Amino acid sequence: MSENNIIGVVLEGGKSRRFGEDKSSIKLGDKTLLDHTLSKLEKNFLEILIVTNNRSLGRYKKNIFVIQDCIKGHLGPLVGVLSAMKWIKKENKKYSWIATFPCDTPFFEIKIINELKKASKDKIKKLFFFKSGEKRHNIFGLWSIELLNILEEDINNNYRKVEFWADKIGFETININTSKFDSFLNINTKEDFEKAKKNLDKI
Repeated sequence: MSENNIIGVVLEGGKSRRFGEDKSSIKLGDKTLLDHTLSKLEKNFLEILIVTNNRSLGRYKKNIFVIQDCIKGHLGPLVGVLSAMKWIKKENKKYSWIATFPCDTPFFEIKIINELKKASKDKIKKLFFFKSGEKRHNIFGLWSIELLNILEEDINNNYRKVEFWADKIGFETININTSKFDSFLNINTKEDFEKAKKNLDKI
C-alpha cells in the first residue's frame, strides 16, 4: 500500500464554546494544541489538510494546507470531512482515503496512524473508527473518498451528527487498548486543560 493513498486531516472548525476561547491556539507546554497534533501527523503523512473556521487560509507550513468548511455555520465535523473530500477532488489529488484527527486531543498514540494505514488496504469497507473500552471515537476516523456524494446528500438532508450518519452508512471499529491515562483525552473545558498540563510527559 502506498502511503500516498491517505491524507491526514485535522478538524478545527468548532466554536470552543465550553472552553471559552479558541482551543487550537492554546499552548500546552511549548506547543499549541494544533501543533501537538501536527507534529505527530507530519511524520506519517506526505500532506496534511487543516479544515477550520478559525485561521487564515492557504499554507500553514510546507505540505500543510488550510481550508474553510465548505458550508458555513459551524455545522460540525461531518461538514469538515466533506470539505476535505471536495478539496481533494478540486485539487485533483489522488488520495483514496482521508484520516481525520481532532485538534484538541494531543495525547493520541502514533500507533493509531499505523492502524489506519492497515485499514486502508480493505477493498470493501469504507469507514473506520477507533474504540477504546465502550467508547467510540468518532473524530479519529478513516473515510473512503467514495463516500463523498452520499455524505453531501445526507448533510443537505440535515444529517449533522457523525454517530447518526455512521450508523446509517455502516462502519467498522478498530479496538485500541489504553492505559490508566486516557490517550484520547479531549480538551473541551479548562478542567480538561489542567488535567492535560499535569500529564505533559505522556504526549
